Amino acid sequence: MRIITVNLNGIRSANSKGFFEWLQTQQADVICLQEIRIMHEQLTEIMLNPGNLNSAFEFAEKRGYSGVGMYFRKSPDRIKKGIGWSDMDSEGRFIQADYGKLSVVSLYLPSGTSGEERQNFKYKAMDYFEKWLRKARKSGREFIICGDWNIAHKEIDLKNWKSNQKNSGFLPAEREWMTKIFGELGFVDVFRKLNQNAEQYTWWSNRGRSWEKNVGWRIDYQVATPDVASKATGESIFREQRFSDHAPLIIDYDYKL
Repeated sequence: MRIITVNLNGIRSANSKGFFEWLQTQQADVICLQEIRIMHEQLTEIMLNPGNLNSAFEFAEKRGYSGVGMYFRKSPDRIKKGIGWSDMDSEGRFIQADYGKLSVVSLYLPSGTSGEERQNFKYKAMDYFEKWLRKARKSGREFIICGDWNIAHKEIDLKNWKSNQKNSGFLPAEREWMTKIFGELGFVDVFRKLNQNAEQYTWWSNRGRSWEKNVGWRIDYQVATPDVASKATGESIFREQRFSDHAPLIIDYDYKL
């Protein structure tokens, strides 16, 4: 089973940069999208059914903003749109596909970079999502939660960690929360399970020459329950083409849907 997650920073922009042509070379089983920034009526045929894939989307109420989606090679047993909290769901930040005892989620946690109000909303979203994660662990189901978490967990996960310790995305409270997810709650950072190397980033600022110099952050994850995480066999961050300010994170699992 191959799962890809990517923040597209606009599905129309990514399309114009060759994303769907690349996707059809990947033989992925599930593709999780974040920040599609589109409404349903604006989706084209290639966005709805690229190659032989089916799709599901959760849109933000605000036009041109946020939104998540998923593509599937095999249709899921059930699709759940929204996490159950209207403040987050109105921004189109959560969609879940169930296959037997496995659930795959496309998640887009808020950013707090635009100011204190959005940072406070980010903390509220983190609190709500932590409760959701605790219920998920008690459910007996396996989960792979893919997406843009907008937090770099450790110093190894961003290039300029010293100068970013007071910036959203690398604040002590955010990092401690991630440590709790991977510690007390028992979830696994699947990429880090397979790859402990430095300079493994998934997002680069459009300012300066961040992409060219690889001055990035690792804020996109596949976070899984221990059993399915133990079946991960390979990882990669695709950087040969640039579809958005994020790169696709690809993980293969010895697991059959």
